[in-house]
Amino acid sequence: MSDSAEYTPPKVWTWNKASGGRFANINRPIAGPTHEKELPVGRHPLQLYSQGTPNGVKVTVMLEELLAAGHGGAEYDAWLIRIGEGEQFGSGFVAVNPNSKIPALMDRSGATPVRVFESGAILVYLAEKFGAFLPTGGAARAECLSWLFWQMGSAPYLGGGFGHFYAYAPVKMEYPIDRFAMEVKRQLDVLDRRLAESEYIAGPDYTIADMAIWPWYGGLVKGWNYGAAEFLDVESYRNVQRWAEMIWERPAVKRGRMVNRTQGEPSGQLWERHDAGDFETKTQDKVSPAG
Repeated sequence: MSDSAEYTPPKVWTWNKASGGRFANINRPIAGPTHEKELPVGRHPLQLYSQGTPNGVKVTVMLEELLAAGHGGAEYDAWLIRIGEGEQFGSGFVAVNPNSKIPALMDRSGATPVRVFESGAILVYLAEKFGAFLPTGGAARAECLSWLFWQMGSAPYLGGGFGHFYAYAPVKMEYPIDRFAMEVKRQLDVLDRRLAESEYIAGPDYTIADMAIWPWYGGLVKGWNYGAAEFLDVESYRNVQRWAEMIWERPAVKRGRMVNRTQGEPSGQLWERHDAGDFETKTQDKVSPAG
């Protein structure tokens, strides 16, 4: 064990210093808005407020897949919420998602606007609204929802656990990195065993379970998340590799991964999306980085 200083927790924890690390400036132990800022509203019924993190990509992939499948009512405006700058704590965003996490969706297609937050809830909402990518009943629906909720429960170990301590913590510590690397590899093994017997996660058909899991674990094996592919020996998970490549070949997935993305190659970034033409004429040519 290489961690040098042992920490003795106080009797009552208090927030009296910055946490350190990449996201120290936005971490806080209280909820609610920090400033007044209304959200923009575009011309489409579906208004998405997000950033191109794995959780955000789930929803933009879903919306692009719906459009590719001919569901014209799935046209949407995607507004960039810069989480590193604390825009998720604006009053307008908190009104849509009191948990201050991206993504958040407003559906204005009916007489009364409907807010939906948490990425898994948004996927289910859209799947039921358009009757697509979610089996309607029986064992197939149960299997799909089981894998969807598997992802919702497992991803914090990958992101907030392994990803934080491996890539973002101010000091590298052996114990948490080993602890969470072990769990992430167990999760990859769960997926690899499942994909040895099934073409897609929930069965023979492409569903919201794939859309939820791919941005996290597909991104991991493709080397996009945390740069930890070699460390975790992701090449040994052959079935996950096969599945990740198959999903990536879908044109709607390629488009969805671009939306609200602010990192990587400029050609792969589309800060805002208001119609399909924005993929050709990038929104970042019209919108400054400061908004």
